[in-house]
Amino acid sequence: MRTPLAKAMGLGSAKSGVAHWWAQRVSAVALVPLTLWFAASIIAHSGSDYAAFVAWLRSPLTAGLMVLLLIALFQHTALGLQVVIEDYVHSGGKFAAVIAVRLSCFALAAAGILATLSVALGR
Repeated sequence: MRTPLAKAMGLGSAKSGVAHWWAQRVSAVALVPLTLWFAASIIAHSGSDYAAFVAWLRSPLTAGLMVLLLIALFQHTALGLQVVIEDYVHSGGKFAAVIAVRLSCFALAAAGILATLSVALGR
């Protein structure tokens, strides 16, 4: 017979999850206005041609907001998928899966940011 404290000993600190929880909430709050801006912009440019869309994306404000959207989006995605993996993967591949998700989200964010800056800078 073990006490609840004895069962919990060695399972890790309860403090480490707070930063992850806050990061997920902050990224979610940041995504609300950025997603609304992006959706409204896409709807407003739905009848535009390619040249008008590129001209819109070349605006410094638009390019900056797009970069912020990509950062917040992929940060939030990585945090959420990490929670799913930690909750539902019960094998030795858990650590590798978390690393793969993190690297994939970083690569996708970097590709999106590079594409945005490439269009915004006219290259």
